[in-house]
Amino acid sequence: MVEYVSIFYKTYYLDKLKFIEQVNFRKEHSSVIKDIQHVGSTSITSIKAKPIIDIAVAVDNFEDVLALKKELELAGFYYRPQSKPVLKNQLLFACGSYYDGSGNLQTHFIHVVHTNSVDWLNYINFRDYLNNTPLAAKEYENLKIILASKVPVHGGREEYCNGKCDFITQILKKASVTS
Repeated sequence: MVEYVSIFYKTYYLDKLKFIEQVNFRKEHSSVIKDIQHVGSTSITSIKAKPIIDIAVAVDNFEDVLALKKELELAGFYYRPQSKPVLKNQLLFACGSYYDGSGNLQTHFIHVVHTNSVDWLNYINFRDYLNNTPLAAKEYENLKIILASKVPVHGGREEYCNGKCDFITQILKKASVTS
């Protein structure tokens, strides 16, 4: 876990532009991507986070993105088909040397979701609620630190994610009341 640093936002912004270029400029007469937002822990400015940037991408049609898998992989965005029920309504792309086989670094997760879907709204509401509620953000940071200390560095991602599930659900309920 590392403190929030402005490099998270700068890196998000640069990769946002790269992803838009790969998707939108390859499709003639159409803008596939409707919105892109920095989400996840690195978008919460008051907490420590793993230095992996999560980006939510809103699209109307998954097929438009899947048709560009090869081009996206050449640009460093690797498609990660999901079997987890929690991610069934989204496409996941990942970046980093871990995915091209040259190392162990994971730098980004690109979550492609349907425009204005529950998944899209949850990403935005969770981020905004924690950025506007410092005590809840601190609780989330503490939970993440405890989970990170308990699960193995390699192969512990699912356990780490499952450990956050109840907290995230609780925050999303609160966020829906305040929005």
